[in-house]
Amino acid sequence: MTLELEIVGDAPLAPGEVERLAELVLTSAGVDDGHLAIEFVGEERIRELNREHRALDEPTDVLSFPIDGPGASPGPRELGDVVICPPHTTDLREAIVHGVLHLLGMDHETDDGEMLARQRELLAS
Repeated sequence: MTLELEIVGDAPLAPGEVERLAELVLTSAGVDDGHLAIEFVGEERIRELNREHRALDEPTDVLSFPIDGPGASPGPRELGDVVICPPHTTDLREAIVHGVLHLLGMDHETDDGEMLARQRELLAS
């Protein structure tokens, strides 16, 4: 796997753990290369992003911003960005897995429970 992971901000987990979780999700989906960033931010920044992109003027735990879809271009995919607000996150491992699943196109707000079931399965492994 050729995963290029940028960790931005003060990660409350060891960088190796952040990378392991991201790779776990990507490998389970058959993604063997790509670039993504996981950023850890405070309440004001996540609130600003949530307001700008979801029209919700409140902080949240995790937001994902996918870039390339499957087969978008030759070479490694630009998977996108996951933004996590630790003060609003009860489980950082879950937030990382959740955010990366969203980068892969999964959406618990529109599916029939598949994304959250997959999330539970990945966290149990």
